[in-house]
Amino acid sequence: MSSLKKEDINQEVFDLYDAYAHNKINRSQFLEKLSLYAVGGITMSSLLSFISPNYTDTMTVAKDDPNINANYITYPSPKGGGTIKGLLSMPKKHNKKLPGVIVVHENRGLNPYVEDVGRRTALENFISLAPDALSPLGGYPGNDDEGRALQQKRDKYEMLEDFIAAYHYLKGHPNCNGNIGVVGFCFGGWISNMMAVKIPTLLASVPFYGGQPSAEDSTLIKAPLLLHYAELDKRVNAGWPAYEINLKANNLEHKAYFYPKVHHGFHNNTTPRYDEESAILAWKRTIDFFNEKLKQTNS
Repeated sequence: MSSLKKEDINQEVFDLYDAYAHNKINRSQFLEKLSLYAVGGITMSSLLSFISPNYTDTMTVAKDDPNINANYITYPSPKGGGTIKGLLSMPKKHNKKLPGVIVVHENRGLNPYVEDVGRRTALENFISLAPDALSPLGGYPGNDDEGRALQQKRDKYEMLEDFIAAYHYLKGHPNCNGNIGVVGFCFGGWISNMMAVKIPTLLASVPFYGGQPSAEDSTLIKAPLLLHYAELDKRVNAGWPAYEINLKANNLEHKAYFYPKVHHGFHNNTTPRYDEESAILAWKRTIDFFNEKLKQTNS
């Protein structure tokens, strides 16, 4: 990792990266604007290295962790992309069927960070499935820039069908007790909200900084919601007041947390937007929520 620290970087650099990461500007525009902040002892290469994800030494659960089985599987998604690949993870030792959690990636496919979240979930005694919505295009290409470009080529509602199909695959898995929740990040946060809209039997939804459903769609939600937002994430937060009104108007069970002084993507420990204290707290709340909602029956 670069020797730069988060405190060394202008807030506008984080906003600029957010705009690039969410396809508001292209790479050449991003690099041109980023160069304006390469001043003093801060070089362009150090800035770019600092702001980019680091997948080499940030994984919290090894791929071969002895406590879990984590393997790639495929499942059918006839209304979506056809055949979808995903990482299926579960604890090695369990003497009963487990509740399931769908883990939904950001807008760049199933990268190492999201696979790691899938394994973390399995360590908490869930069976997790982390699908790759880039499967019809060859899968996550190995870097996030190409992943974002590929994901732009797919329709988001067709991708939603891929994650709904993942729910049905996991629900029918012989090691799953049928109690299913979902957690997702960024694009995956929107998917988590929309799965609550589309699946009346979903038992828990945890969107991290996710886009919100329409007022009409909100009326269809049955699942309890635990929503995580970043205080500095003005883009996503702008949709929260209307969503909150809709949730309250329909007496829908929900709890929203706004984490102070953190950026969109604060849970992702591979980028400088990561905030350790808030990420740990948000994940603890997430697991507690899943334990409450998914382990209370049939388990």
